[in-house]
Amino acid sequence: MHQFGHTRGARHPDHLLQTPDTFVRAPLPGMQNATAIIHVAPAAGARFTEYTVEFESGGRLGAVGEQRFTYILEGELQAGKSTLGPGDFAYLPAESGVGLMAAHPARAVVIEKPYQSLTGVPAPAFLTGREELIAAEPLLGDAALEVRMLLPNDPAFDFAVNTMTYQPGATLPAIEMHVMEHGLLMLSGGGIYRLGDRWYPVQAGDFIWMAPYCPQWFGALGKTPAKYLIYKDWNR
Repeated sequence: MHQFGHTRGARHPDHLLQTPDTFVRAPLPGMQNATAIIHVAPAAGARFTEYTVEFESGGRLGAVGEQRFTYILEGELQAGKSTLGPGDFAYLPAESGVGLMAAHPARAVVIEKPYQSLTGVPAPAFLTGREELIAAEPLLGDAALEVRMLLPNDPAFDFAVNTMTYQPGATLPAIEMHVMEHGLLMLSGGGIYRLGDRWYPVQAGDFIWMAPYCPQWFGALGKTPAKYLIYKDWNR
C-alpha cells in the first residue's frame, strides 16, 4: 500500500536512500526471464551502476562490456562453469563473455563499472568465492564490528566490495568523509544511518548511495546483528 505518499526513501545531491516500497522493476537489455531493480546509476550522479536481479526459472543476464561483480542473495546461479549459492560471489572482468543463468528462481545484486587500468598492472581475472570462507576482521580492533573483504586487496582491482556485520549497539568509530563513493545494500537487521546532516532508520532490503565526501555514520539497533554489503571505488 502506498501509505498516502509516505516513504522512508529520500534523495539529496550527496546521498540516496531507496526503500523497497519505492522499487520499480523493469528488464534490462540482455535479460531473459528476469527483471532488475536499479538502485543507483550514472543518471543519479554515481560512477557505477548497482541493481538487484530477480531471475525466474530459466532466467539469464547476458555478458556486458564492463567489469561486473555479483553477490547471490537467494537461489543458485551459474557463472561460466561455477555454480553459486547464497553468500557466494563472482568477479567477471570486462569483455569476459560470461553471463549469469538461473535454472530456478534466484536473486542477486550486481555491480558494474568501467574498468580503470593502472600502468604496469594486469587487469584482474575471473574469480569466484564464498563469503563464509573469508576470515572476518575486527574494524580498528572492535570485535563487535566485523569486516569481510570479498575481493583481494590487490591494486589490479579498482573497487572493493565488503560485508560489514555489527553486533547490536555497535557503531562506526567516527563520522567519515572521504573521496570514495559507496553503494550499500542492507542484508539483515537495521539501525540508524547518518547521511549528510540527516538521520535515517534503515532495515534489511534498503539501499543507500553515498557520494564522495558525504558525511556518513551508522549504528546498529535491535536485538539481532545488522549486516550490509558495501561497494567503494579503491586503489585509484
